[in-house]
Amino acid sequence: MKKYEAMVLSCIDPRFQAKVFNHLKRKKLTGKYSSFTIAGAAIGVTHKKFKKWHSTFWDNLETSIKLHKISKLIVLNHKDCGAAKIANKKKQFNSLIENKIHKESFINLKKKLKKKHPNLKVSLKLYQCRLILNFLIF
Repeated sequence: MKKYEAMVLSCIDPRFQAKVFNHLKRKKLTGKYSSFTIAGAAIGVTHKKFKKWHSTFWDNLETSIKLHKISKLIVLNHKDCGAAKIANKKKQFNSLIENKIHKESFINLKKKLKKKHPNLKVSLKLYQCRLILNFLIF
């Protein structure tokens, strides 16, 4: 059975896919990771608003550890995240509130990983993700 480097946890946002791919390519991980993509990345697998999703992530991580012999979890969150807005529940939302939500998701994920998989390394990144609008004139 082949050993892979990591499992990558990233967000479903279409604006973010190229950043994920490019990050992994720069790290020379192309073809060396399994992936788990879910709304909000770390937010989706830790925040109580998305509780129904949590066990799916942990089951997939277990599977990746067993099948792919991974030694690391790479977590790639991004700014302007819709899941962060949903998790917030409040009318007011700004970058400070969003940063707090991302930070809490990273802290909660690291805490759970330390309990469940103390030998698994973790890398946590928060990217900018600007919306680029293309206007088509008909």
